[in-house]
Amino acid sequence: MSEPVEISWFGALCDDDYEFLGVPEPTLLSSWGHCRSIVQTADRNGFDNVLLPSGYALGIDSTAFAAGIATCTEQINLLLAVRIGEMWLPQLARQLATIDQMSGGRLTINIISSDMPGQSLESAPRYRRTVEYMQGLRALLDGRRLDQHGDFVDFDLDPPRIATVSPGCPPMYFGGFSEAAKDCAAEAADVFLTWPDTVASVGETIVDMRGRADRFDRSLRYGLRAHVIVRDTEAEAHAAADRLISKLDDDTGEAIRKKSLDTESVGVSRQSELREGADDDGYAEPNLWTGVGRARSGAGAAIVGDPDQVANKLRAYQSVGVDAFILSGYTHIAECDLVAKHVLPEIPHSPLRPRL
Repeated sequence: MSEPVEISWFGALCDDDYEFLGVPEPTLLSSWGHCRSIVQTADRNGFDNVLLPSGYALGIDSTAFAAGIATCTEQINLLLAVRIGEMWLPQLARQLATIDQMSGGRLTINIISSDMPGQSLESAPRYRRTVEYMQGLRALLDGRRLDQHGDFVDFDLDPPRIATVSPGCPPMYFGGFSEAAKDCAAEAADVFLTWPDTVASVGETIVDMRGRADRFDRSLRYGLRAHVIVRDTEAEAHAAADRLISKLDDDTGEAIRKKSLDTESVGVSRQSELREGADDDGYAEPNLWTGVGRARSGAGAAIVGDPDQVANKLRAYQSVGVDAFILSGYTHIAECDLVAKHVLPEIPHSPLRPRL
């Protein structure tokens, strides 16, 4: 890779850590102690960023966790998932600026636009609300007066005194696959995130998004969220993948998938299509294994192989425009160590938002 990419890890705040997929292990459930250990491991291992996902029924609160972990880490950026609509916009801006100060300028923001617990909003207004919130957040965190009068954000007020450490709003990451979601990202996001797919399909998505961003006279960066299983040999990696799902039955997997708030989304449907089109061993293309999606609503495929194969797969995605990777693996601490040992030394990487 000629240019550095951002390589991030995953905080597993939403009860998504297993030795055997679909078999809960009490010590791996989301908790302050366990998730803190995951993030601190990623910090020590030199990952650039860590996604702190947002859930309701599953796991612990991402915002509270981000504030706590900000004081327990040294280098890693914190990609905090924010579910739009849960928080009054001016207060959300104050929260984010405060966490950025607590972390010494290491906050990044993952914007989530799914339905909230107990509340459903049609796609078009939901994404309009998301755009308005992103624009309002950007103004306030840039230190600008917010003079915005939309359907969901109607304010005329000065920014709060509390400000981010770095000048301006932290980068906003956003993922979504419907037409409205893609237009939302093109209009207001900084980094467009896609879920695992074939290299060619990811490339087509990026070409599409570049065209959409051009219509708003904007440019985006592009990220890929995927799982990883890396071992010394390809045979060992395939065996680890088989072992991961060896105790999973279809009914349990379906029940886990249905717990998510985004089970009917276009992105989830595409992950199902990818899985259904895979070969008998679950591979959609070389080194892209869809078995994880049997018990996961969101990102449902893993890059599987020996160190060279995994590194080459990341390079293939970079060749079509990806410059940010959010990786994870089971168990999250053990796989974090393996990716750090086998993959990070092969891939030049640095955070998209430079540390201060």
